[in-house]
Amino acid sequence: MTVPDIMERTGASLPTVKRWLHERELVGRRRGENRALMVPSTFVTEEGPLPALRGTITVLADGGLADEEIIEWLHAPDDTLAGGSAIASLHAGAKTEVRRRAQEHAF
Repeated sequence: MTVPDIMERTGASLPTVKRWLHERELVGRRRGENRALMVPSTFVTEEGPLPALRGTITVLADGGLADEEIIEWLHAPDDTLAGGSAIASLHAGAKTEVRRRAQEHAF
C-alpha cells in the first residue's frame, strides 16, 4: 500500500501516517520507478497499524534486521504458527508467540 492507500483505508491524515512510519508503527520499502514507499497491506487495519506490530518491529530491528528483512520475516511461511506466518499469527492474536520467535531470531 502507498501512503495515500493507507490514508484511504484508515481515514487518517497525511501527518498521522507519516507519524506511524516515523515512530515505526509501520515499516515499508521503496518500490517501482518512482521509488514510492510501500507498506504491506497486512500491516494496516481500518483503524490504523496492526496494534501488535510495533513491538514486533522493535524486537526485530533491535536484533539488527533492516526493514526489508522485517517484512520478509513477518511474511515467511511457517506452518508451526497460527495462519502459517508471523503476520497471520499477529492478526490471530498470538502476539506473545510471535515476539518470542522474533527474539530468538534476532538474537
